[in-house]
Amino acid sequence: MQFRDHHDKTRYVNRMFGRIASRYDWGNRVLSLGRDQSWRRRAVDMLDPTPDHWVLDVGAGTGDLSLYLARRAGAVVALDFSQRMMGIGVGKAATSGVQDRVCFVAADALRLPFADDSFDGTAVAFTIRNFVSLDDGLAEIHRVLRPGGRLVCLEFTRPPSSLLNWLYQPYLKYLVPLIGGGISGDRDAYRYLAASINAFPVAEELAGAMRDAGFMKVEWRYLNMATVAIHVTHKDASPVPQPQAGTPS
Repeated sequence: MQFRDHHDKTRYVNRMFGRIASRYDWGNRVLSLGRDQSWRRRAVDMLDPTPDHWVLDVGAGTGDLSLYLARRAGAVVALDFSQRMMGIGVGKAATSGVQDRVCFVAADALRLPFADDSFDGTAVAFTIRNFVSLDDGLAEIHRVLRPGGRLVCLEFTRPPSSLLNWLYQPYLKYLVPLIGGGISGDRDAYRYLAASINAFPVAEELAGAMRDAGFMKVEWRYLNMATVAIHVTHKDASPVPQPQAGTPS
């Protein structure tokens, strides 16, 4: 799928999620055979927030991950640029009784409206491959994390095994648009999903991009026959060396 420029992709993705918002959760459940929620819980376990933590959920969408985070963190900022997706998330937070711990914010992940070192942890679920610029998005997440703060990223990937990837491709190309399109009434949205997975860096390459952004000790594990990966890393907590008195700076 080709886009004229970064703005073209941003507009397309925003409108696409707006179109499928009302059926998005149901599509996730069917396409993952009900496992997507357990993946989110695993991501929360790896982030390991505590009641005194402020946590940022980047690309929160309809709020599934934010709701799990809110059960353990002191406060969660759920950020997304799709108003329709967030509207559903606001309702779900109220129904779940965590509305006092989740704040929904409309913003672009590449221009986070927060000061440096604002959050104890950041989570990103099935969002990072939609970034117009992966490097810029990771740099923004790194900026708003406090020193020592942890990033957990849950995302689709392609299996490292050539055999598994060969078996996976027909599912992506044919079944995902067929099933997702049937549920949502928008087959193009699920063609985009398949194309975005194939265009996105594989797990090892994503780990390299995280290191390039300044994150430390990047680790990842595969789920679902290596078609999903969870990366965990953190911002360096070491103090920045200060010039000693009487020495050139």
